[in-house]
Amino acid sequence: MSTWGGPVDVTLAGGRVVTPDGVLDDGWVAVRDGRIAAVGSGTAPEGPVTDLGGALLVPGFIDIHCHGGGGEAFTSGDPDKVRKAADAHRRRGTTTMLASLVSRPVPELAGQVAALAELVDDGVVAGVHLEGPFLSAARCGAHDPAILCPPDRGSLDALLRAGRGAVRMVTVAPELEHAVDAVRHLVDSGAIAAIGHTDATEAQVRPAVDAGATVATHLFNGMRPLHHREPGPIGALLDDERVTVELICDLVHLHPTTVRLAARHAGTGRTVLVTDAIAAAGVGDGVYDIGGLEVRVVDGVPTLAGGGSLAGSTLTMDAAFRNAVTGCGLDVVEAVRATSARPAELLGLAGETGRIAEGLAADLVVLDADLRPREVMSRGAWVKD
Repeated sequence: MSTWGGPVDVTLAGGRVVTPDGVLDDGWVAVRDGRIAAVGSGTAPEGPVTDLGGALLVPGFIDIHCHGGGGEAFTSGDPDKVRKAADAHRRRGTTTMLASLVSRPVPELAGQVAALAELVDDGVVAGVHLEGPFLSAARCGAHDPAILCPPDRGSLDALLRAGRGAVRMVTVAPELEHAVDAVRHLVDSGAIAAIGHTDATEAQVRPAVDAGATVATHLFNGMRPLHHREPGPIGALLDDERVTVELICDLVHLHPTTVRLAARHAGTGRTVLVTDAIAAAGVGDGVYDIGGLEVRVVDGVPTLAGGGSLAGSTLTMDAAFRNAVTGCGLDVVEAVRATSARPAELLGLAGETGRIAEGLAADLVVLDADLRPREVMSRGAWVKD
């Protein structure tokens, strides 16, 4: 992690502080020993003070679906490259993230997981998300269909063993053979079972949710479309109170009205904004590789070369937050829930981060009037720009 030295003891004052209970005008947050020591409004406590000048102070963003950034992908396994990718997002306010991996043969994927497990131990990333290879070939998107396979017990165990507890989420298409058993096994192993890249009917989705699946991987994208006579996975997942839905809020994958409709129906307790970012995030247009497939990024939009399918995004979480508020009509409290608090709850980190509250880690983002990051603090230390 690139920071300006170690944690600082300071009070950030004179801002609009978004807390779980609402927005504190003329608010302040006291940071001591890397944690939030106190939160209030009005007169700040004695000691070093940084004047926020009316800026918005929000918790550090948490991205549960991110493949890379800064020109590097999490698939490399190279510690320096993984740190570079994580830093690219951290500088834009993402203080906690999962490293998402695309479909590869299970032995190769296990090697990638093992390499990332070391970086989970070091705190570079909070865990690993396996987006494949247990997906539907009919809705494969930017995953190589030749690699996709059913989630048999042996493959799952090989990947879980390689992660030594680092595998936090696995996406499965529920119509595949062994899928419902796989969901049960993942949940029993302490991982989140997610549903995505699926051509399932509503009737095929229900047993997987009953078995413990609790996340919809980028709802709408990589799924059988919603139909008024066959709701399919979108209808089943969006309407089930047990399921949290991921939304890629780049305004390319989803129309603003779609984001608003989904977020309003799911509510703040079940909505999470994600980036699905690839190595191009924070870099720019060009040619990239995703799981052995060539991807071309033009005007910030990645698509498979020759195929046209969207292949992740160049989104960062600050832009997702900004798009949600300025483009989709969510208020800042709702946006904070979707970018920080709810993902923290999903990962079991609600007692550590995701909110501006006393005792939690000082993961904070100062946003200017245009909701762009002005300063980022991670565990009480200022992050380099």
